[in-house]
Amino acid sequence: MAEEELPGVLVLDIGGTHGVLENLAALLKKHFRLITMKEFLENKKEMSKKIQSVFVFECRPTIDRELLESLPHLKVIGNSGVGVDHLDLKMISNFGVKVTNTPHAVADSTADMGMALMLASARRLVEGNVLHFPGS
Repeated sequence: MAEEELPGVLVLDIGGTHGVLENLAALLKKHFRLITMKEFLENKKEMSKKIQSVFVFECRPTIDRELLESLPHLKVIGNSGVGVDHLDLKMISNFGVKVTNTPHAVADSTADMGMALMLASARRLVEGNVLHFPGS
């Protein structure tokens, strides 16, 4: 499928401080045409016709009324995080747009870290390390 035929997905950026991670962008590019916010803002009229989805990574881009009004073909907002507190779900649904997220993406890692911290605290591992290996 040619890149022009792929559905357009708006992302804040690729790489950098707040952009979609490079390896994730490579995966997305197999199925979508990624359009950065910069590209969109430079040519809103043309790009707005191509964008069917917004990929929210680390709460960016911000989804507000102005953005939704400028994307007449928007069908879905894919949020890469667990929660959707940063999204106004009622306003988004008024535009007929669906919202997805990844509710269990970090559940196991969070539980593992919680257990590790509790065990380290109960066994006083950090204190023991400092006492036996000063300066570490």
